Amino acid sequence: MATKQKWNASDLADQTGRTAVVTGANSGLGIATVDALARAGAHVVLAVRDPKRGEAAARTVQGARGTVEVRRLDLADLASVRAFAESWHGDLDLLINNAGVMNIPEASTKDGFEMQFGTNHLGHFALTNLLLPYVTDRVVTVASGAHKIPSSNHMRFDNLNLTGEYSPMAAYSQSKLANLLFTLELQSRLAAEGSSVRALAAHPGWAATSLQSHDASVARRAFMAVGNRFIAQDNAAGALPTLYAATQDLPGASYVGPDGFAEMRGGPTLVGRSAAASDPESAVRLWTASEELTGVTFPQLTRAVNV
Repeated sequence: MATKQKWNASDLADQTGRTAVVTGANSGLGIATVDALARAGAHVVLAVRDPKRGEAAARTVQGARGTVEVRRLDLADLASVRAFAESWHGDLDLLINNAGVMNIPEASTKDGFEMQFGTNHLGHFALTNLLLPYVTDRVVTVASGAHKIPSSNHMRFDNLNLTGEYSPMAAYSQSKLANLLFTLELQSRLAAEGSSVRALAAHPGWAATSLQSHDASVARRAFMAVGNRFIAQDNAAGALPTLYAATQDLPGASYVGPDGFAEMRGGPTLVGRSAAASDPESAVRLWTASEELTGVTFPQLTRAVNV
């Protein structure tokens, strides 16, 4: 019996006429996602902090049937997030919240939030809600298996910025847990509004990207370098769960990851999440806290509601 081939980017349906925004699109998983969508015919906006690096990345997308453009977006600065959203006009089929920082030394966003929580979650929370009236299909947020780390797999609602008790891995784990809780509550709110828009999440497994090179720990950087060489998937394979979540007919709040051992590599499939990432009460509590911190609330969806 022939073995069924695993889903890959060549299986993408025609994306002609569709528009996508991919955050953090100037390297790694981001540019791999852009490349695949553009080759399938989509118009893809690279939302990046450094437009020069974004333009250099965009030039690597060659032979695509679709088109690409670069726009500035700094997720660590809510003013930049607002400016990006205010400049948007027209339908947006796909919003892919891909950008992120991982295990970095303690730092703060321009608005004073812990950098990993502020960038990975709060920046995307604000961006999504500001763009949501334009979204016609779905929002995909890139999470991580790190949300399951036993020592830090819960939201520190009493100290979301981890002030006085910062640890790079705990902060990263919390931000990735926040991504999944955000997806859960976003889907709940969309469904309550009768919207056809879906919120989904994905994780790449272990993908060899530049994120690991910024780790606060020298030992972890060395370990990651070895893992990137011998264990990790390349960027194109790491982007497949995101692309699968962005284009396949999946239920809202679905979570996609690799199907291999420990979800580190393999073809995209539906995967599980921790109990903490499945808790609707925590999802509501995080949403409320995020609205208070960002000043951005769930919008009216007159354009996205089925009639």
